[in-house]
Amino acid sequence: MKDKIKVLMICHGNICRSTMAQSVFAHLVKLHHLEDLFYISSAATSREEIGNGPHYGTVNQLRKVNIPVVPHRAVQMTPADYEKYDYLIGMDTANMRNMNRIADGDPEGKIYKLLSFKDYEEAGKLNAAADVADPWYTGDFETTYRDVLAGCTGLLAFCLEHMK
Repeated sequence: MKDKIKVLMICHGNICRSTMAQSVFAHLVKLHHLEDLFYISSAATSREEIGNGPHYGTVNQLRKVNIPVVPHRAVQMTPADYEKYDYLIGMDTANMRNMNRIADGDPEGKIYKLLSFKDYEEAGKLNAAADVADPWYTGDFETTYRDVLAGCTGLLAFCLEHMK
């Protein structure tokens, strides 16, 4: 059997959006009985929250929609992650810039913005991606969840269609 598809969700601090995306994507994978095909994790582009658990707003939002929060402590993305993961998924433009800096570019085309997958399941193509708003600043975890769910749904369809 081939190796698992490895997905790394990335945001600034790894306590709000990327942890939410990791939990949502893992939940979608489980709902489709695809756990044996995926390895999913998350990381930060900064060091500010290293070692901290998911933000209470993320935890509360996921509980509201009955999605288990993955056990997680914030870690920072490293250059080695570029080699380890098949897909490195950023939440916003600043994340993308920092991910490319950490990885020293994206020669293999592995770095994507989550919302570029938003309509993939219906349209079958990637789109120009908006940013997933950072609820650390907005306080709006519900809107962040809707964006994360849409992006993760499309990402799952994309991964399954492009299995290596």
